[in-house]
Amino acid sequence: MNNKMFGLLGLACKAGKIKTGETAVKAAIIDGDAYLVLVATDASANTKKLFSDKCSYYEVPYFEYGTKEELGRHTGTEYRASIAVIEEGFAKSIQKKIEEEQ
Repeated sequence: MNNKMFGLLGLACKAGKIKTGETAVKAAIIDGDAYLVLVATDASANTKKLFSDKCSYYEVPYFEYGTKEELGRHTGTEYRASIAVIEEGFAKSIQKKIEEEQ
C-alpha cells in the first residue's frame, strides 16, 4: 500500500476535507460534495456494491483501497469502511497516487 496516499488522506482528514461512515459518504455523493470515494477492500459486498453503484451514477471516482483498519488508522478512528474526499485538490492527488500504484 502507498504510504504517500495514506499521508495525503491523513492531511485531508486533519483539514476537515473528508466524510466517513456510510450515511455521511452517501450524502456527500448525492449532494455533489464528493470528489473521490474510497472503500476498504475488506468491506462487505453490499457496501462495495452500494458505493460502486452510487459513484457510477453520480460520476464520482471510486476505488477499493486498503483495509478497514488502515483507512481507520489514517483518519483517526479504529475502523473505516468508506471515505469521501470532499476537496478537489486532495481528491486528485490521492487518486493520482492510487493510479500510480496500480
